[in-house]
Amino acid sequence: MYLADSNRYASMQYRRCGKSGLKLPAVSLGLWHNFGHVDVLENCRSILRLAFDNGITHFDLANNYGPPPGSAEENFGRLLREDFKSYRDQLIISTKAGYYMWEGPYGEWGSKKYLVSSLDQSLQRMGLDYVDIFYHHRPDPDTPLEETMAALDLIVRQGKALYVGISNYEATEAAKAIKILRDLGTPCLIHQPKYSMFVRWVEEGLMDVLGNEGVGCIPFSPLAQGLLTNKYLKGIPADSRAAKAHGFLKEEEVSEEKVGKIQQLNALAQQRGQTLAQMALAWVLKDDRITSVLIGVSKTEQLTDCLHSLDNLAFSTEELAKIEGILK
Repeated sequence: MYLADSNRYASMQYRRCGKSGLKLPAVSLGLWHNFGHVDVLENCRSILRLAFDNGITHFDLANNYGPPPGSAEENFGRLLREDFKSYRDQLIISTKAGYYMWEGPYGEWGSKKYLVSSLDQSLQRMGLDYVDIFYHHRPDPDTPLEETMAALDLIVRQGKALYVGISNYEATEAAKAIKILRDLGTPCLIHQPKYSMFVRWVEEGLMDVLGNEGVGCIPFSPLAQGLLTNKYLKGIPADSRAAKAHGFLKEEEVSEEKVGKIQQLNALAQQRGQTLAQMALAWVLKDDRITSVLIGVSKTEQLTDCLHSLDNLAFSTEELAKIEGILK
C-alpha cells in the first residue's frame, strides 16, 4: 500500500492562482504523454508517486490524452483508486474538452452538448464525482462564446467542477471569455497556454490580460516537448518524442539551427549550475503572473531534474540578455 512521504510539502513552492483562494504547486504534472495504454502502467505509477511525494498536488489531464484518447484518464483513475484514494482532498485534478473525441456533430469543439457529455465521460473514466478544474481546451470558431462559457458556468453549478478555465485562447478572445464568465458569476480561474523560450506568443498581450484580470496562468510545454532539455543536444534519441510515430514533436522541428541554440542555452545553464531543463523552467517561472509550469515526463529521473529548477529562479540582467541574444 502506498503511503505518501510525510515531508512532501516541505520543499515545494505554492503560488496563488490569480486572485482566487486556490494555490497550485510551482511545478505541476501533465499526463498528455506517457500515461496512455501504449505506456507501461507501473512507470506511470512511479512517476505519480514521486510527484506527490515531492509536493506536486496538481495532475492535469484531458479527454483526448493517451493514446488512445481517453486512456490517460482511465489509467489515472485506476492509480487514483489504488494509490491516492485517501489523498483525494489534497489533490487538484483537472481535465479538458475541445478536441475530437467521437463521431458526429457533437464530438468536439465548444457546444454545451459536447462539453457536458465529455465531462460526464471523463468523470466516469476517472471514477470521480467532480474535477477541481475543467477547461475549454481550444476556442471554437463557430459556437457562440456565450454558449461555451455558459456551459462552463452550468458545470460548476452542477457540482461537476469546482473551478473552470480556458486553454489556447489568444488575448482578445481570452478577455471576452473572462468577462462573460465573471458576469455569469463563475470567474475564470486559470488559462493554460503554450509557452516556452521557443514559443512566446503569450507575451503579446495575453499575459497582460491575465495579470490585469487576476486570472492564473499555467503554461504547457515549457520545455518545448523536450527540446529544452539535454535530450537533443546530439541528435534525436530513439526513445524521444520526435522519434515516436504518435508524438506531436516532429523530426523536422529538431533542425540544425534549433540544436545550435539548444547547445548555447545549455552552456549558459551550466554556468548557472543548472541543467538546461531547470533553467528553462526557471525562466518561465520568473514572471510572477505565472502560477505553475506544467511538465510532462517519461521517467522519474526527468521529474527529479525538473523539481530542482526551484532551487534557483533568479536571473541577472546579463543572463536574460544572453538568453535573448541566443533566441534571436
